[in-house]
Amino acid sequence: MTYEYSANSLNILTFAKSEGQLKGQVPLAHMPRLREETQGAMDTVAVHFDAQGDIRADAAGVDEPWLHLNGHTTLTMTCQRCLTPVDVGIAFTRDFRFVATEALAEIEDEESEEDVLVLSREFNVLDLVEDELLMSIPPVPKHETCPQSVKLEAVDPDFDATAEDKPNPFAALQKLKDKGLD
Repeated sequence: MTYEYSANSLNILTFAKSEGQLKGQVPLAHMPRLREETQGAMDTVAVHFDAQGDIRADAAGVDEPWLHLNGHTTLTMTCQRCLTPVDVGIAFTRDFRFVATEALAEIEDEESEEDVLVLSREFNVLDLVEDELLMSIPPVPKHETCPQSVKLEAVDPDFDATAEDKPNPFAALQKLKDKGLD
């Protein structure tokens, strides 16, 4: 039996039991928090995702639903070296285990390596994709090689030349001192 799944309202348990698969793409414009991180045209950028459900037995032999999720997109950001636009590819691949209650998720998330979420009949996969992409953004976006030379000096060369033309005030004091010793 083939199921039609919705990324906005996914029954995780049904998805996992049927080993469901869900692939898709949404315009960046539909992800407001991710959209805030870009300075490029949003109408041409898509966010791609791929989800797969699975049931695995835990150490006690109890079946638990899992969601294997990955996503990727390209954001136009500001290069922190040359301050010009740079296209930054961001991607993630994560596995999530689902448990019955929020309290159990909180306890098990602290103790386990995988991410633990609460089982839901209407889980929004797109919100999770957006969260994971936000956490995948590099802290300092930059070009591999900037398209224009980066100014690495904080002072203009003309400024140094004018500083050298000024007389040293201590030299004048030295002259006064030398005159008094003779």
